[in-house]
Amino acid sequence: MTPEERQAFERRRRGRNIALLVALLALVVLFYLISVARLSRAAGLS
Repeated sequence: MTPEERQAFERRRRGRNIALLVALLALVVLFYLISVARLSRAAGLS
């Protein structure tokens, strides 16, 4: 593998890693917001 190919490979891998990080963070935020909404709704019914 030439140095140019290696750099291109690492760039693509880094891009995929960043996309995966964004997706996982979005899921964490979504689950957190759902949990907060369910807890606040449950507290309001008591």
